[in-house]
Amino acid sequence: MTALEECLEKLRGDGASPLAIRKFTHYWHQVQSGATGLIPEDTIEPIESVESLGDTHFDEAEVRDALGKTAFLKLNGGLGTSMGLDRAKSLIPVRDGLRFIDIIMRQVEYARATTGVNIPLLLMDSFRTARDMHEIIPDDFNGDVDFELMQGREPKILADTLAPATWEKDPALEWCPPGHGDIYTAMWDTGLLDKLLEAGYRYLNTSNADNLGAFPSGEIAAWFAASGADYCPEVCVRTLADVKGGHLARRKADGRVILRDTAQTPPEDMDYFTDLHRHPYFHTNNLWFNLESLRDLLKRNDGFIDLPLIRNHKTVDPRDPESPAVVQIECAMGAIVEFFPTAIPLNVPRSRFLPVKTTNDLLPLRSDAYRFSPHSSLDLLAEEPPVVFLDKHYFKNIADFEDRIPTVPSLRECHTLTVTGDWRFEQPSTFRGDVTITGNGVI
Repeated sequence: MTALEECLEKLRGDGASPLAIRKFTHYWHQVQSGATGLIPEDTIEPIESVESLGDTHFDEAEVRDALGKTAFLKLNGGLGTSMGLDRAKSLIPVRDGLRFIDIIMRQVEYARATTGVNIPLLLMDSFRTARDMHEIIPDDFNGDVDFELMQGREPKILADTLAPATWEKDPALEWCPPGHGDIYTAMWDTGLLDKLLEAGYRYLNTSNADNLGAFPSGEIAAWFAASGADYCPEVCVRTLADVKGGHLARRKADGRVILRDTAQTPPEDMDYFTDLHRHPYFHTNNLWFNLESLRDLLKRNDGFIDLPLIRNHKTVDPRDPESPAVVQIECAMGAIVEFFPTAIPLNVPRSRFLPVKTTNDLLPLRSDAYRFSPHSSLDLLAEEPPVVFLDKHYFKNIADFEDRIPTVPSLRECHTLTVTGDWRFEQPSTFRGDVTITGNGVI
């Protein structure tokens, strides 16, 4: 049996759909052929200007009508492994004892209360997060609307043989989600697009569950409806905190707008990738779709969109660097931009992008640099978001982070905070400007 046949047998045994098997086979062959998925700088041109809301104003009726036709979906398949957790990342407490999922639900409830529109909240869960969400979100949260979306899973493949990885210590680690680009396969397999259209929805807004800035925006919903666009990715002006974020660019070969992520950038081009002036806008992964256009695109392609490959090199157990090296085959959902020639990127305020990937991102959100807004988003009170670098040996895991920072320092006037060594923050303190703390001790 070949390596591919072993992978496909494993997928079939797991109940994968024919479309999921077709997609995996397509990308497995790309990996076998040596495809890297890399996008060199000399093959693209920067995008120097994009649309913005400007002084555009929509009245209450326009906002209410657009929101009433929009479904909001959160990508909720990730675990908090980067912070030492093995449960849904959306269960991490963010502020005032509220978890991501608590704040997301509050944002939706606020939008419902202020507009009178029963905005549906959809989650794309993974095999690792679905059970947690079923225990938390009330069955009647969306009223009569029952739209559930489950991200698929696929075998991790050994880097040397491309056969499916095995790991007897924890067989669940033999599997991985195929990136959030799997949303299109999942929507096609479940018939979600037709279900939404039949229920009267015309637009879909997706965003990451760890981005608390992406609350249901009536203003953007009305703008998107009025634009007539098939697709719109939200972008923001880059700051020092965003140098590793993906960006849009124009491919020289055909003039199409594409998405380039960090993992798709050759090492020798990283200086260009992180250049705030060369690529001034970063991609937030807050996306707006015309549901009919998306359905038609998927129908023309029999449910499969050939998004650019992302080869994610890992170990089968991400917490054990000595475990076998594997490749996780992934795709980014935002890469679909190249399939919509009339896509309109929209420059939105930085407040629409508040992700938490590590404890470095979590500390500012817990500080006085932010406060809760009426719609339960977090408003920046500082001139710019504080950039934090915590020693990963002592602060990477959420348990260590919370143990060492029982008292959050004031960061409202802080530009950068770098902590090297084992420190505890026990007393109220205020940091201003660029602060570096080295050694070990108690503050």
